[in-house]
Amino acid sequence: MSVQVHLIFLCCVALASLAQSLTGFAFGLILMGLIASLHMVPLSEVAVVISILTLGNAIGTLGGPKPQLDRAVLMPVLLSSLLGVSLGVWGLDALSGSLIIWLRLLLGILIVAASLMLVVQNKAKAQLSRQPSFWLAGGLCGLLNGLFSSGGPPIAYHLYRQPLGYEIIRNTLITVFSANAAARLGLVVAQGQMQLSTLLLSAEALPLVLLVSWLVRRYPPKLSLRTIRWLVFALMILAGVSLILDSVPGLLAATSA
Repeated sequence: MSVQVHLIFLCCVALASLAQSLTGFAFGLILMGLIASLHMVPLSEVAVVISILTLGNAIGTLGGPKPQLDRAVLMPVLLSSLLGVSLGVWGLDALSGSLIIWLRLLLGILIVAASLMLVVQNKAKAQLSRQPSFWLAGGLCGLLNGLFSSGGPPIAYHLYRQPLGYEIIRNTLITVFSANAAARLGLVVAQGQMQLSTLLLSAEALPLVLLVSWLVRRYPPKLSLRTIRWLVFALMILAGVSLILDSVPGLLAATSA
């Protein structure tokens, strides 16, 4: 990689880290999307880098004073998402390629529909949803992380509709995704797939991730929850449309075969 490519990569990392620090999700979505469009680094390597940097973002965002968390919300989402990651990784090997493509298309359509519902239903619910809904949302998040590394939109949609404070929602999302990232890294190391180039790329970007996360925590922007919800809507639209567009070539190839 040239110096120019490294600088572009770091700019992508800074943008993704800023979005993650503000909303609690979308780090992997933005970084993977930008790098895929620029063809800078192999995507298989980027996926591992994202897991490492997600942990760095969590340290930078949640470090310092004890972060605001609601255990009644966090624990069902966290436990079910970890189980979902394991099932998703297994399903990635077990399902056929054509079925995976159709699942990606369906997921993209559902994410776009959910994002539209998020802004149409502009007000949060009057009461917290029942516990089974958090288990379901967390499990779906982990499952999609294991299958497609795109588990953010379902759980973000569910939490941002709850009568919870902004910091509790953001901190819950960051905690869940960092745990999912740690689980993925454990699987990568256990399978002997960790490469030196991946570690070097992560080491290059980690200080920037920590800096951006610390700055957002130290000097939080004056954004209303309504503004944050619109930002989440935009990121979910981006995720859904990218999944749909990624599925089209495979579907065309399958139908023409």
